[in-house]
Amino acid sequence: MQGEELKLPLYAKVTIFLVGLIALVAILYIGKSIIVPVVFSTILAILLHPFVNFLVRLKINRVLAITITLLLTFVLLFAFGALIISQANRFSESWPVLVEKFTTMLNQNISDAADYFNKDPQKIHEWITKTQGEIVNTSTASLGQTLVILGNGLVVLFLIPVYIFLILFYQPILLEFIHRLFGITNRSQISEIASKIKNVIQQYLIGLIVEAAMVAAMDTAALLILGIEYALILGIFGALLNMIPYLGGLVAVAMPMMVAIVTKTSPIYAIYVLIAYYIIQLIDNNYIVPYIVASKVKINALFSIIIVIAGNALWGIPGMFLSIPILAIVKLVCDHIEPLKPVGFLLGDTMPPIIKIPLLLKKKKKNQND
Repeated sequence: MQGEELKLPLYAKVTIFLVGLIALVAILYIGKSIIVPVVFSTILAILLHPFVNFLVRLKINRVLAITITLLLTFVLLFAFGALIISQANRFSESWPVLVEKFTTMLNQNISDAADYFNKDPQKIHEWITKTQGEIVNTSTASLGQTLVILGNGLVVLFLIPVYIFLILFYQPILLEFIHRLFGITNRSQISEIASKIKNVIQQYLIGLIVEAAMVAAMDTAALLILGIEYALILGIFGALLNMIPYLGGLVAVAMPMMVAIVTKTSPIYAIYVLIAYYIIQLIDNNYIVPYIVASKVKINALFSIIIVIAGNALWGIPGMFLSIPILAIVKLVCDHIEPLKPVGFLLGDTMPPIIKIPLLLKKKKKNQND
């Protein structure tokens, strides 16, 4: 009959949800070469949008305002890249010496361990040499594939500025399309959601940049105090890795510890580096992230870790960086749609009051009466 709402059994709803989820994941994976640059460009366009509006309010032509914004962005990125490259070149010049020292120390430790466990050190060295040869052969075989990936990456790198320009230029059309897609009756709600998404993305990315700058400064200062060489490049490298939520910080400490082992006379400096980075992580996790980054994106740690791992499996390293902003957008949309509010609550970090089991309360009252 007309007017009656179609009610599906639970198993049908679960089946439809799972099929839709699998189809979505398949589309995201198959189309990652197209989707990832567009998502990156959209997020960067949202970040740059306020400055474009500022220039437009100064009576500057919109096309010229977008061009000026992109040029200033590229100048800043070029200056930062030049700093990284100069420090990386200095580090690469000393890399063979570091490798030689590390190899000598490794051979000595192997000989000591072999003597301690009564093993033939020659066999261990032969195994290591064989493994190194296999790694070199594997690396050579995959060199062509790596060059293809790098070529595709360069193409994407040139496409992103074009995407950003077009997204900023056609922003009124894109917003009007969204309004028309969801109808006039939902216009105010869609405008509110779009405005909050824009604010969340802008504040999150700005907070992330501030956090990276502070962590880089602390890492560099700690390494300089300990007298570790290449402190600046290691500090910046650690801060960039730290931008990968929950997992990057673990990787960031490995390189300075290796450099400390090779360049210092005592391995105790590697322990000092570990302690210093641990203290910095405590400061970052308990003071910088809660007040600068996490206050903009209310996502609990469980789903943050899951989405970062899933993003890496789906899109690789770009997926790890994009996972948290995308999850924040999903949560924001769920919070404003009534049937999806439980999902938004599940993704958030608001702890509900502890519910006591009624049976225990009854037993407690019974004991009091007795």
